[in-house]
Amino acid sequence: MAGGLAALLDDIAALAKLAAASTDDVAAASARASVKAAGVVVDDAAVTPQYVQGIDPKRELPIIWRITLGSLRNKLLIILPVALLLSEVAPWLLTPILMLGGTYLCFEGAEKILELVTGHTEEKAAAEQGPEAEKRIISGAVRTDLILSAEIMVISLNEVMQETIWHRLAILVVVGIAMTVIVYGAVGLLVKMDDVGLSLTRRSSGGSQALGRGLVKAMPIVLAIISYVGMIAMLWVGGHIILKGLDEFGAHYPYAWVHHLEEWAHTLPVAPGAISWLLGTLCSAVFGLIWGAVIVAILHVLPFGKQDGHADAEGAASDGAAAEGAAPEGAAAKGAHRA
Repeated sequence: MAGGLAALLDDIAALAKLAAASTDDVAAASARASVKAAGVVVDDAAVTPQYVQGIDPKRELPIIWRITLGSLRNKLLIILPVALLLSEVAPWLLTPILMLGGTYLCFEGAEKILELVTGHTEEKAAAEQGPEAEKRIISGAVRTDLILSAEIMVISLNEVMQETIWHRLAILVVVGIAMTVIVYGAVGLLVKMDDVGLSLTRRSSGGSQALGRGLVKAMPIVLAIISYVGMIAMLWVGGHIILKGLDEFGAHYPYAWVHHLEEWAHTLPVAPGAISWLLGTLCSAVFGLIWGAVIVAILHVLPFGKQDGHADAEGAASDGAAAEGAAPEGAAAKGAHRA
Protein backbone atom coordinates (compact mmCIF):
# COMPACT_ATOMS: atom_id res chain seq x y z
CA MET A 1 0.00 0.00 0.00
CA ALA A 2 2.77 2.41 0.97
CA GLY A 3 4.66 1.49 -2.19
CA GLY A 4 1.56 2.17 -4.31
CA LEU A 5 1.08 5.55 -2.62
CA ALA A 6 4.73 6.45 -3.20
CA ALA A 7 4.42 5.50 -6.86
CA LEU A 8 1.27 7.61 -7.17
CA LEU A 9 3.02 10.60 -5.58
CA ASP A 10 5.95 10.12 -7.97
CA ASP A 11 3.55 10.11 -10.91
CA ILE A 12 1.86 13.28 -9.63
CA ALA A 13 5.25 14.96 -9.20
CA ALA A 14 6.27 13.95 -12.72
CA LEU A 15 3.01 15.31 -14.13
CA ALA A 16 3.47 18.56 -12.20
CA LYS A 17 6.99 18.96 -13.62
CA LEU A 18 5.69 18.23 -17.11
CA ALA A 19 2.88 20.76 -16.68
CA ALA A 20 5.34 23.36 -15.40
CA ALA A 21 7.66 22.75 -18.33
CA SER A 22 4.73 22.97 -20.75
CA THR A 23 3.61 26.22 -19.12
CA ASP A 24 7.11 27.64 -19.48
CA ASP A 25 7.20 26.52 -23.12
CA VAL A 26 3.83 28.14 -23.81
CA ALA A 27 4.89 31.37 -22.09
CA ALA A 28 8.19 31.54 -23.97
CA ALA A 29 6.58 30.72 -27.31
CA SER A 30 3.79 33.24 -26.65
CA ALA A 31 6.36 35.95 -25.97
CA ARG A 32 8.30 35.04 -29.12
CA ALA A 33 5.15 35.08 -31.24
CA SER A 34 3.98 38.37 -29.71
CA VAL A 35 7.23 40.13 -30.64
CA LYS A 36 6.71 39.25 -34.30
CA ALA A 37 3.21 40.74 -34.20
CA ALA A 38 4.37 43.97 -32.53
CA GLY A 39 4.03 46.06 -35.67
CA VAL A 40 0.35 45.21 -36.07
CA VAL A 41 -0.24 45.81 -32.35
CA VAL A 42 1.22 49.32 -32.47
CA ASP A 43 -0.90 50.11 -35.52
CA ASP A 44 -4.00 48.76 -33.77
CA ALA A 45 -3.31 51.01 -30.77
CA ALA A 46 -2.78 53.99 -33.07
CA VAL A 47 -5.99 53.41 -35.06
CA THR A 48 -8.49 52.74 -32.26
CA PRO A 49 -8.63 56.15 -30.47
CA GLN A 50 -10.18 57.73 -33.58
CA TYR A 51 -13.41 55.82 -32.94
CA VAL A 52 -14.16 57.79 -29.77
CA GLN A 53 -13.27 61.25 -31.07
CA GLY A 54 -16.05 63.76 -30.60
CA ILE A 55 -18.34 61.62 -28.44
CA ASP A 56 -19.51 62.13 -24.87
CA PRO A 57 -16.48 61.45 -22.62
CA LYS A 58 -18.71 59.35 -20.35
CA ARG A 59 -19.27 56.93 -23.24
CA GLU A 60 -15.59 56.55 -24.23
CA LEU A 61 -14.68 53.66 -21.93
CA PRO A 62 -17.97 51.72 -22.45
CA ILE A 63 -17.42 51.92 -26.23
CA ILE A 64 -13.80 50.81 -25.91
CA TRP A 65 -14.93 47.92 -23.68
CA ARG A 66 -17.43 46.75 -26.30
CA ILE A 67 -14.78 47.00 -29.02
CA THR A 68 -12.47 44.96 -26.75
CA LEU A 69 -15.10 42.21 -26.44
CA GLY A 70 -15.55 42.25 -30.22
CA SER A 71 -11.79 41.94 -30.67
CA LEU A 72 -11.67 38.92 -28.35
CA ARG A 73 -14.52 37.29 -30.30
CA ASN A 74 -12.64 37.97 -33.54
CA LYS A 75 -9.45 36.35 -32.27
CA LEU A 76 -10.77 33.42 -30.25
CA LEU A 77 -14.04 32.43 -31.94
CA ILE A 78 -13.38 33.24 -35.62
CA ILE A 79 -9.68 33.52 -36.45
CA LEU A 80 -8.26 30.93 -34.03
CA PRO A 81 -10.36 27.92 -35.20
CA VAL A 82 -9.81 28.78 -38.89
CA ALA A 83 -6.05 29.30 -38.41
CA LEU A 84 -5.61 26.04 -36.47
CA LEU A 85 -7.63 24.13 -39.07
CA LEU A 86 -5.48 25.53 -41.87
CA SER A 87 -2.29 24.71 -39.96
CA GLU A 88 -3.40 21.06 -39.85
CA VAL A 89 -4.98 20.47 -43.26
CA ALA A 90 -3.28 23.08 -45.48
CA PRO A 91 -0.19 24.53 -43.78
CA TRP A 92 1.16 25.59 -47.19
CA LEU A 93 -1.58 28.24 -47.28
CA LEU A 94 -0.13 30.12 -44.30
CA THR A 95 2.72 31.71 -46.28
CA PRO A 96 0.43 33.11 -49.03
CA ILE A 97 -1.99 34.35 -46.37
CA LEU A 98 0.88 35.96 -44.50
CA MET A 99 2.09 37.60 -47.71
CA LEU A 100 -1.39 38.97 -48.40
CA GLY A 101 -1.47 40.38 -44.89
CA GLY A 102 2.07 41.71 -45.29
CA THR A 103 1.03 43.39 -48.54
CA TYR A 104 -1.88 45.01 -46.73
CA LEU A 105 0.48 46.32 -44.03
CA CYS A 106 2.90 47.69 -46.64
CA PHE A 107 0.03 49.31 -48.51
CA GLU A 108 -1.31 50.95 -45.33
CA GLY A 109 2.14 52.21 -44.36
CA ALA A 110 2.91 53.55 -47.83
CA GLU A 111 -0.47 55.23 -48.08
CA LYS A 112 0.05 56.96 -44.74
CA ILE A 113 3.41 58.26 -45.94
CA LEU A 114 1.72 59.46 -49.15
CA GLU A 115 -0.84 61.29 -47.03
CA LEU A 116 1.96 62.93 -45.04
CA VAL A 117 3.76 64.00 -48.21
CA THR A 118 0.67 65.31 -50.02
CA GLY A 119 -1.00 66.73 -46.91
CA HIS A 120 -4.22 64.83 -47.64
CA THR A 121 -5.40 62.98 -44.57
CA GLU A 122 -8.78 61.43 -43.92
CA GLU A 123 -10.02 61.58 -40.36
CA LYS A 124 -13.36 60.05 -39.45
CA ALA A 125 -14.42 61.42 -36.11
CA ALA A 126 -17.29 59.76 -34.32
CA ALA A 127 -19.21 62.98 -33.76
CA GLU A 128 -22.68 61.44 -33.80
CA GLN A 129 -24.39 60.67 -30.52
CA GLY A 130 -26.91 58.09 -29.40
CA PRO A 131 -27.21 54.28 -29.26
CA GLU A 132 -27.51 53.80 -33.04
CA ALA A 133 -24.42 55.90 -33.69
CA GLU A 134 -22.51 53.93 -31.04
CA LYS A 135 -23.54 50.67 -32.69
CA ARG A 136 -22.20 51.88 -36.02
CA ILE A 137 -18.95 53.04 -34.40
CA ILE A 138 -18.44 49.71 -32.62
CA SER A 139 -19.38 47.66 -35.69
CA GLY A 140 -16.89 49.54 -37.86
CA ALA A 141 -14.14 49.27 -35.25
CA VAL A 142 -14.68 45.52 -34.83
CA ARG A 143 -14.55 44.99 -38.62
CA THR A 144 -11.25 46.87 -38.79
CA ASP A 145 -9.99 44.89 -35.81
CA LEU A 146 -10.82 41.64 -37.63
CA ILE A 147 -8.19 42.42 -40.27
CA LEU A 148 -5.54 43.46 -37.75
CA SER A 149 -6.35 40.55 -35.42
CA ALA A 150 -6.07 38.09 -38.30
CA GLU A 151 -2.57 39.44 -38.98
CA ILE A 152 -1.61 39.12 -35.30
CA MET A 153 -2.85 35.54 -35.03
CA VAL A 154 -1.44 34.30 -38.36
CA ILE A 155 1.97 35.89 -37.68
CA SER A 156 1.96 34.31 -34.22
CA LEU A 157 0.87 30.93 -35.57
CA ASN A 158 3.64 30.98 -38.16
CA GLU A 159 6.18 31.37 -35.35
CA VAL A 160 5.00 28.25 -33.49
CA MET A 161 4.18 25.87 -36.34
CA GLN A 162 6.69 23.34 -34.98
CA GLU A 163 4.65 22.93 -31.77
CA THR A 164 1.88 20.36 -31.27
CA ILE A 165 -1.65 21.47 -32.07
CA TRP A 166 -2.54 21.72 -28.36
CA HIS A 167 0.51 23.86 -27.67
CA ARG A 168 -0.40 26.00 -30.67
CA LEU A 169 -3.93 26.38 -29.30
CA ALA A 170 -2.67 27.39 -25.84
CA ILE A 171 -0.09 29.80 -27.28
CA LEU A 172 -2.57 31.51 -29.59
CA VAL A 173 -5.13 31.87 -26.79
CA VAL A 174 -2.46 33.51 -24.61
CA VAL A 175 -1.31 35.76 -27.46
CA GLY A 176 -4.88 36.72 -28.41
CA ILE A 177 -5.92 37.65 -24.88
CA ALA A 178 -2.62 39.37 -24.02
CA MET A 179 -2.55 41.45 -27.20
CA THR A 180 -6.17 42.51 -26.76
CA VAL A 181 -5.63 43.55 -23.14
CA ILE A 182 -2.43 45.44 -24.00
CA VAL A 183 -3.89 47.26 -27.01
CA TYR A 184 -7.26 48.28 -25.59
CA GLY A 185 -5.91 48.86 -22.09
CA ALA A 186 -3.43 51.32 -23.59
CA VAL A 187 -6.17 52.88 -25.71
CA GLY A 188 -8.36 53.34 -22.64
CA LEU A 189 -5.53 55.10 -20.81
CA LEU A 190 -4.78 57.30 -23.81
CA VAL A 191 -8.33 58.51 -24.43
CA LYS A 192 -8.91 59.33 -20.74
CA MET A 193 -5.56 61.02 -20.16
CA ASP A 194 -6.89 64.41 -21.22
CA ASP A 195 -9.74 63.98 -18.72
CA VAL A 196 -7.15 63.31 -16.02
CA GLY A 197 -5.29 66.43 -17.12
CA LEU A 198 -8.43 68.57 -17.01
CA SER A 199 -9.24 67.24 -13.55
CA LEU A 200 -5.76 68.16 -12.32
CA THR A 201 -6.06 71.71 -13.68
CA ARG A 202 -9.05 72.28 -11.38
CA ARG A 203 -7.10 71.49 -8.21
CA SER A 204 -5.79 74.21 -5.95
CA SER A 205 -2.19 73.00 -6.08
CA GLY A 206 -0.03 74.84 -8.62
CA GLY A 207 1.98 71.69 -9.28
CA SER A 208 -1.17 69.67 -10.05
CA GLN A 209 -2.43 72.38 -12.37
CA ALA A 210 0.88 72.51 -14.22
CA LEU A 211 0.90 68.70 -14.55
CA GLY A 212 -2.68 68.75 -15.82
CA ARG A 213 -1.92 71.39 -18.45
CA GLY A 214 1.14 69.38 -19.49
CA LEU A 215 -0.96 66.22 -19.94
CA VAL A 216 -3.59 68.01 -22.00
CA LYS A 217 -0.95 69.54 -24.27
CA ALA A 218 1.09 66.33 -24.51
CA MET A 219 -1.70 63.93 -25.56
CA PRO A 220 -1.98 65.08 -29.22
CA ILE A 221 1.80 64.77 -29.50
CA VAL A 222 1.78 61.30 -27.91
CA LEU A 223 -0.97 60.11 -30.26
CA ALA A 224 0.92 61.51 -33.27
CA ILE A 225 4.12 59.73 -32.19
CA ILE A 226 2.23 56.46 -31.77
CA SER A 227 0.77 56.92 -35.24
CA TYR A 228 4.24 57.45 -36.77
CA VAL A 229 5.69 54.47 -34.88
CA GLY A 230 2.78 52.35 -36.09
CA MET A 231 3.39 53.47 -39.67
CA ILE A 232 7.08 52.49 -39.52
CA ALA A 233 6.27 49.23 -37.73
CA MET A 234 3.77 48.28 -40.45
CA LEU A 235 6.39 48.79 -43.16
CA TRP A 236 9.00 46.87 -41.15
CA VAL A 237 6.78 43.88 -40.33
CA GLY A 238 5.09 43.83 -43.74
CA GLY A 239 8.39 44.14 -45.60
CA HIS A 240 9.95 41.33 -43.55
CA ILE A 241 6.96 39.07 -44.23
CA ILE A 242 7.20 39.70 -47.99
CA LEU A 243 10.99 39.15 -48.03
CA LYS A 244 10.65 35.79 -46.25
CA GLY A 245 7.68 34.76 -48.36
CA LEU A 246 9.51 35.51 -51.61
CA ASP A 247 12.48 33.51 -50.34
CA GLU A 248 10.22 30.51 -49.63
CA PHE A 249 8.76 30.74 -53.13
CA GLY A 250 12.19 30.74 -54.78
CA ALA A 251 13.00 34.45 -55.14
CA HIS A 252 16.03 34.24 -52.85
CA TYR A 253 18.03 37.33 -53.81
CA PRO A 254 16.28 40.11 -51.79
CA TYR A 255 16.19 38.14 -48.52
CA ALA A 256 19.71 36.74 -49.08
CA TRP A 257 21.08 40.25 -49.67
CA VAL A 258 19.56 41.51 -46.41
CA HIS A 259 20.83 38.42 -44.58
CA HIS A 260 24.38 38.96 -45.90
CA LEU A 261 24.22 42.59 -44.80
CA GLU A 262 23.20 41.48 -41.29
CA GLU A 263 26.06 38.97 -41.21
CA TRP A 264 28.50 41.72 -42.24
CA ALA A 265 27.26 43.89 -39.37
CA HIS A 266 28.07 41.07 -36.94
CA THR A 267 31.75 41.49 -37.84
CA LEU A 268 31.83 45.13 -36.67
CA PRO A 269 33.79 45.82 -33.46
CA VAL A 270 31.11 48.07 -31.89
CA ALA A 271 27.53 46.94 -31.07
CA PRO A 272 27.40 44.32 -33.85
CA GLY A 273 24.09 42.83 -32.68
CA ALA A 274 22.29 46.18 -32.47
CA ILE A 275 23.64 47.38 -35.82
CA SER A 276 22.73 44.07 -37.46
CA TRP A 277 19.15 44.36 -36.15
CA LEU A 278 18.88 47.99 -37.22
CA LEU A 279 20.15 47.22 -40.72
CA GLY A 280 17.74 44.31 -41.10
CA THR A 281 14.86 46.42 -39.81
CA LEU A 282 15.75 49.33 -42.09
CA CYS A 283 16.04 47.07 -45.15
CA SER A 284 12.69 45.42 -44.36
CA ALA A 285 11.02 48.82 -43.90
CA VAL A 286 12.47 50.21 -47.15
CA PHE A 287 11.44 47.07 -49.04
CA GLY A 288 8.00 47.31 -47.44
CA LEU A 289 7.73 50.94 -48.53
CA ILE A 290 8.65 50.03 -52.12
CA TRP A 291 6.24 47.08 -52.16
CA GLY A 292 3.45 49.19 -50.67
CA ALA A 293 4.16 52.11 -53.02
CA VAL A 294 3.70 49.79 -55.99
CA ILE A 295 0.27 48.75 -54.65
CA VAL A 296 -0.69 52.37 -53.96
CA ALA A 297 0.41 53.35 -57.49
CA ILE A 298 -1.61 50.53 -59.02
CA LEU A 299 -4.73 51.53 -57.11
CA HIS A 300 -4.30 55.17 -58.13
CA VAL A 301 -3.40 54.46 -61.78
CA LEU A 302 -6.00 51.82 -62.64
CA PRO A 303 -9.39 53.21 -63.74
CA PHE A 304 -11.31 51.89 -60.73
CA GLY A 305 -8.58 53.15 -58.41
CA LYS A 306 -8.60 56.64 -59.95
CA GLN A 307 -12.37 56.81 -59.79
CA ASP A 308 -12.51 55.71 -56.14
CA GLY A 309 -9.65 58.00 -55.24
CA HIS A 310 -11.39 60.95 -56.93
CA ALA A 311 -14.62 60.21 -55.10
CA ASP A 312 -12.77 59.84 -51.84
CA ALA A 313 -11.00 63.14 -52.42
CA GLU A 314 -14.29 64.91 -53.11
CA GLY A 315 -15.88 63.29 -50.09
CA ALA A 316 -12.93 64.24 -47.92
CA ALA A 317 -13.07 67.82 -49.21
CA SER A 318 -16.78 68.15 -48.45
CA ASP A 319 -16.31 66.51 -45.07
CA GLY A 320 -13.44 68.87 -44.36
CA ALA A 321 -15.58 71.89 -45.24
CA ALA A 322 -18.38 70.62 -43.03
CA ALA A 323 -15.92 69.93 -40.22
CA GLU A 324 -14.55 73.49 -40.46
CA GLY A 325 -18.04 74.89 -40.17
CA ALA A 326 -18.89 72.64 -37.24
CA ALA A 327 -15.57 73.04 -35.44
CA PRO A 328 -16.59 75.86 -33.05
CA GLU A 329 -19.84 74.10 -32.21
CA GLY A 330 -18.07 70.75 -31.69
CA ALA A 331 -15.43 72.35 -29.48
CA ALA A 332 -18.12 74.03 -27.39
CA ALA A 333 -20.02 70.74 -27.08
CA LYS A 334 -16.90 68.87 -25.96
CA GLY A 335 -16.14 71.61 -23.45
CA ALA A 336 -19.67 71.27 -22.10
CA HIS A 337 -19.26 67.48 -21.82
CA ARG A 338 -15.93 67.85 -20.04
CA ALA A 339 -17.46 70.37 -17.64
